[in-house]
Amino acid sequence: MQRSRIYKNGSLAETNFDIERISELKRLKTVFFWVDLVAPSKDELQKVADELGLSDFAVEDAFKGRQRPKLEHYDSHLFINTYSAKFDHEALELHTPEIAIFVTKNGLVTVRDDEQFDIDALMKRWDDQKELASHGVSFLLWALLDQVVDGYFEVITNLDSELEELEDMMFDETKRRDNLIQRRSYDLRKALVVLRRIAVPMREVLNPIIKRDAQVIGDGMVPYYQDVYDHIMRAADWTDSLRDLVTSLLETNLTIQGNRMNLVMKKVTSWAAIIAVPTAITGFYGQNVPYWGFGQAIGFWSSNILIVVVSGGLYLSFKKRDWL
Repeated sequence: MQRSRIYKNGSLAETNFDIERISELKRLKTVFFWVDLVAPSKDELQKVADELGLSDFAVEDAFKGRQRPKLEHYDSHLFINTYSAKFDHEALELHTPEIAIFVTKNGLVTVRDDEQFDIDALMKRWDDQKELASHGVSFLLWALLDQVVDGYFEVITNLDSELEELEDMMFDETKRRDNLIQRRSYDLRKALVVLRRIAVPMREVLNPIIKRDAQVIGDGMVPYYQDVYDHIMRAADWTDSLRDLVTSLLETNLTIQGNRMNLVMKKVTSWAAIIAVPTAITGFYGQNVPYWGFGQAIGFWSSNILIVVVSGGLYLSFKKRDWL
């Protein structure tokens, strides 16, 4: 599926135009455009690349995909590779659709593998911020990057909520399930690692755009890009703090399990000591040698009384120390 837009004199003029017109549009000073390609063939992508004079290396990266988040400078354009993020609550998985972006003087081309990224929300954002359209391609790129970074915050908020639920489960004995806690902890940590892998490098993508490419984005859009940069810094810091938190939860869970095991061992040992008393006494009285009360009723009763007294004394002593 292909979407496209043409802006003229800062206003939306046309949608879903034929990409054959790119060579014509790129020569018009008052016009800028956007083309979105979803799972294009190599020939389709190469056709757009030829029209705009895109680098073969960048085109190859966009076609093959699964590149790291990065910004590359070429003579006639910029190439940006980034990932959006969406968290699946049911499977506790993080989906990261890849977006390859070509930025020319008056054109923006996005290349995606599928429709996971909400492109309709992006177009709505452009429409809601249409007063900024006079800034040209930098306006389109800003809204796209801003939506990607906002997606990181949404995922982080969801992960934070999941960790709070995990904390409640961990300290609630009525709901506590060790296998479930360990599994959820692992899944959340894995999601945070993936999120950090795509979010943190975005700092190196946005920072050069603000400092080195100010002439590309224009002075009027610099504050907006600076805002996105501040957001990605916050997202990276928040991701690191959540990763530390899930690590602490894993360690706390192991500590709780160790304490529970110690309590069990303490109780088992205490009962073993109590049971050892009648075993020892009956074993002594079962000797086939003469002793006081041997073969008499008094021997039977004295051994039973001794068992009750000593066992009871041990029970009360252990109970007082909270060993039982």
